[in-house]
Amino acid sequence: MDISGLRDRQTPSEVTVSELNQYIKRMFDTDRTLTAISVRGEISNFTRHSSGHLYFSLKDEGGQVRAVMFRSAASALRFLPENGMKVIVRCSVSVYPQSGAYQLYVSSMQPDGIGALYLAYEQLKSKLEAEGLFSEEYKKPLPKYPAAIGVITSPTGAAVRDIINVLGRRFPGACIYLYPSLVQGEGAESSLIEAVDYFDKSALCDVIIIGRGGGSIEDLWAFNSEKLARRIFACRVPIISAVGHETDFTICDFVSDMRAPTPSAAAELAVPDVRELMLWIDGVSQRCAVGLKRLCEKKEERLKRLCESDIFSKPEKILEGRQALIDAYYEEALSATCEKLKDAEHSVKLASGKADALSPLSVLSRGYSVVENEKGIVSSLKSVSTGEKITVTVKDGIIDAEVAGKRKRHG
Repeated sequence: MDISGLRDRQTPSEVTVSELNQYIKRMFDTDRTLTAISVRGEISNFTRHSSGHLYFSLKDEGGQVRAVMFRSAASALRFLPENGMKVIVRCSVSVYPQSGAYQLYVSSMQPDGIGALYLAYEQLKSKLEAEGLFSEEYKKPLPKYPAAIGVITSPTGAAVRDIINVLGRRFPGACIYLYPSLVQGEGAESSLIEAVDYFDKSALCDVIIIGRGGGSIEDLWAFNSEKLARRIFACRVPIISAVGHETDFTICDFVSDMRAPTPSAAAELAVPDVRELMLWIDGVSQRCAVGLKRLCEKKEERLKRLCESDIFSKPEKILEGRQALIDAYYEEALSATCEKLKDAEHSVKLASGKADALSPLSVLSRGYSVVENEKGIVSSLKSVSTGEKITVTVKDGIIDAEVAGKRKRHG
């Protein structure tokens, strides 16, 4: 039923809920004030749907209203909305027919009282700091004497000229590799990431300088990229960040291994000053020469003292002393040897006496003899037979005999 003329009727006929909601929706949609309006309020009941749409309420001290921001508009946000955040939204007001409730359809959003870019910067800084990407324990030390320096910046700006001039003046022996990159505007983020990726994988250089001259926060925004920050953190080559002027700070500055206030200062940090090195080398050479001279003088003095000592000037005195010591050792050894020989001679005499007492010859000398047959010594009558040949050993010889008979001893 068409209820467009509902206001002109004295007694309107019945309408359905859907028809009523559609009528009210057309009223909202045709009101020029409600089709483009800015609303200030505090975010609550914030939900980020998996589709990318944002659903939330805006409230103040007197009330609240539902709001939705579709993915196409939400993807352009520079910051992440949060509960409790005060914002100003640009929106249209309409009715959702299915529920009959009106809500805001947000096309853009900005923080109330603070810039969107600055808020996004602070949010990302807090996030990465909480993850430890700014921690000193992950900072890589800069090489003392780099053979090659990689430079990531615009090839036409003043920054690249300053860097090349300082590097050439301070350390002319080092190679400089320039990777020309966009440093602001569309495509700058991916260009900077590609440059870091190239130097990291190619291993061309020992240290990298990334930066540009000063500018507004919009101009420097590519250096506040989360993707760039994570690529710098993962880079194996030390990186010096030199973005903007001394008062400018970007996420790139915090995550890099070293932050320089200007591009020129970055070049000074990257390499030593060859003039200072030469002065240092001259100083070391002079100290080495002085030290070597003193060492030679000390050795010469010691050699002189050795040459004047008795061992060289009067060697016979040394030999005399040694000869007397040798004579004393000889006498001591001779006396000890004689004592040992006397003890041995006494022991031999005692052993000889015992041996003589036990010797068969000693027994024979006293008138005894030893009778033997073919089987050995005869010690019993049973050992011989009558007529058997035997030998009798006496003290001065051997008697051959024959057994004429044998008889037992009595008593």
